[in-house]
Amino acid sequence: MAKVRRRGAVLEQAILRAAADELTESGYAGLTMDRVARRAGTNKNALYRRWPNRAALGVAAYKQLVEIRLGPPDTGSLREDVLAVLRQMNEDVATPRADLVRGLMASAAEDPELFAELQKMVGDGGSSMWLTILGRAVDRGEASPASLHPRLATVAVTLLRNEYLTGLTPVPDDVIVEIVDRVYLPLVRSRP
Repeated sequence: MAKVRRRGAVLEQAILRAAADELTESGYAGLTMDRVARRAGTNKNALYRRWPNRAALGVAAYKQLVEIRLGPPDTGSLREDVLAVLRQMNEDVATPRADLVRGLMASAAEDPELFAELQKMVGDGGSSMWLTILGRAVDRGEASPASLHPRLATVAVTLLRNEYLTGLTPVPDDVIVEIVDRVYLPLVRSRP
C-alpha cells in the first residue's frame, strides 16, 4: 500500500486496523512492525511513537477487535444484567477472537513484554463494567452498597473463567445460572 500522509487519530486508526488484520491473519507470532507499517501505508517510526513494542501494538489491536460491546447491559435487573454478560463471554470462547487471545496468552509465556501488556489489559478483571452494573443494582435496592468492591464485583466472571479453564469448552448455561443464582446474587445482596 502506498504511503499516504495522515496524522493523529486518522493515522492511529489506520495502524490499528492494519495490526488487527495482521493479528487475525497471522496471529501474534506473525505480527511484525514492518508488516503493520507496510499494510497501514506508513513507516515504523509512526508505530513506535504510539506503541513502544510489538507486544503493546498486538494488545491494542486485540482490544480494537473486541471493542464491539459499548458498555454493560442495562436491563433493569441485576440478575438479567449479570446473565447477559456471562452468556456473551461464554459465547465468545467459541469465536475466532478467543483463538486470538489464546494465541496471545501462549506467546506471553515466552515474551515478558507481551505478558506485561496483557496483565495491564486484564489487570482489573473488567471491574469498572461490573461496578457499573452493581452501582445500578444498589440504586435499585437489589444489592448492598458494601458490594461495590472490585473483588466482589468480579466474582461471577472469575468463576466463569475457572469453569472454562477446567473444561476448555463453553460452559453449560445451567452452570452460568448457578453461578449467578447460588453464588453471585447472594454474595452481593448480603454484604454487611
